Amino acid sequence: MNGIEYVLPSEIEKRSFEIIASELASNNIVLPADEKPVTMRVIHTTADFEYAETMCYSAGAVAAARKLLQDGADIVTDTNMAKAGINKKTLALYGGELHCFMADDDVAEEARKRKVTRACVSMERAAQLGKKVIFAIGNAPTALISLYEMMEKGVYTPDFVIGVPVGFVNVVAAKELFLGSNVPYIINKGRKGGSGVAAAICNALLYGLAEDRVV
Repeated sequence: MNGIEYVLPSEIEKRSFEIIASELASNNIVLPADEKPVTMRVIHTTADFEYAETMCYSAGAVAAARKLLQDGADIVTDTNMAKAGINKKTLALYGGELHCFMADDDVAEEARKRKVTRACVSMERAAQLGKKVIFAIGNAPTALISLYEMMEKGVYTPDFVIGVPVGFVNVVAAKELFLGSNVPYIINKGRKGGSGVAAAICNALLYGLAEDRVV
């Protein structure tokens, strides 16, 4: 059939990244070396090349996130979908655990009583884990807002924020809170993002560590 490219299942991801690299080059887009594997995995997940222009990284963000993971940091997500997509086996190699408190009954009950979102309560729970945490937020801007408010009050400062919630209400403003902060971050400007993007970023960081481990 015309236009069909026959690729072995084991080669599909490799071929996909070759196509992404070729299209970036054809559009004269050069990604910083440290950020390239992360942004390319996001493009691979979404088939959306706009991320090459909108992904934002604080200075040394990739190295900082990888150091946290290497030292056994946990990852906290705001959706079970993102949790399902993150490579738990690789995270566990370094002593890290994966958490999502959003569906916990006690979180839902507390949120109802306080008239706040479950994301807000979930971030407060995460702040009590007692270890380094990377927050991977792909859905709820109120998660980012809650983290920022805790930081402003001096109650808690996140170690790293992956801020890629998707949507229309408070999404852009919530992301911009951290663009002007001192917290290390990987954030996608604008309305785009999602649980799949959050998971892709986490996996890109973890796979980079795994590759170094083999070398």
